[in-house]
Amino acid sequence: MPGERSGPDLSSVGFDSAWCATDLGEYRTCRYTYEYYPYESLPPLDSTQFTGAFQWLGGTSEPVPEQVTALNRLAEDLSARGLTLPWDFATFQVDSKLHHSLDEVSVTCCWTDISEPLPSPVEPGAFLVRFLRDQQDCVIWYLYLRASGEAFVVHSYLDYEYEYEARRNGEETETDLDDPEEQRAAILWCAPSFEEFAHRFWIENRLWHALNGNDLSVLDFEPHVRDYLSHYAPPGMPA
Repeated sequence: MPGERSGPDLSSVGFDSAWCATDLGEYRTCRYTYEYYPYESLPPLDSTQFTGAFQWLGGTSEPVPEQVTALNRLAEDLSARGLTLPWDFATFQVDSKLHHSLDEVSVTCCWTDISEPLPSPVEPGAFLVRFLRDQQDCVIWYLYLRASGEAFVVHSYLDYEYEYEARRNGEETETDLDDPEEQRAAILWCAPSFEEFAHRFWIENRLWHALNGNDLSVLDFEPHVRDYLSHYAPPGMPA
């Protein structure tokens, strides 16, 4: 049904959930650069639109050969570990029109940075793939991949590529990769699929630009964006 929230039963995911983002003007406040918002408090999304075709971004275009080569290497690396790269993620990252969409809209200068597979510090056989990071590494987003084929999006304040490299080099860091309780607390679930994450990120950042630039024209011709904002509007406040 339109508006029905998609995704797994969070009790089975094994991580606490939160959406890490910034303000939406007076509709949703933020005390710092980012804040954690309860996932249950977010506007519901229409799960039927997440088909891997990215129609809400105008659909797909021509692939970028260099991106295809890089994603094929990543997919082969994951396959050797019994894991599969999600189709929506691969489609987005190789597409000439789509693959920088999140970078371009980000109000905090987040940028795409895809890592090699990184072992989950809390679940043998599962791996993380970093795909987006804040410019100051306040928050980093990852695909979380399980051998069962399950794939979802998490975020953390830790750059696990750096953490594993530091451990290989015998360097001390501020976290203990061998402490599963500490690591599980450092990883938060935020979306059941890459496309749903991308859609919510794209909507919220566009809304920020509109609200903080006092240009609400985006709300006039995109009802789904207006509906998203109206979720936060208290009685009497126009949306």
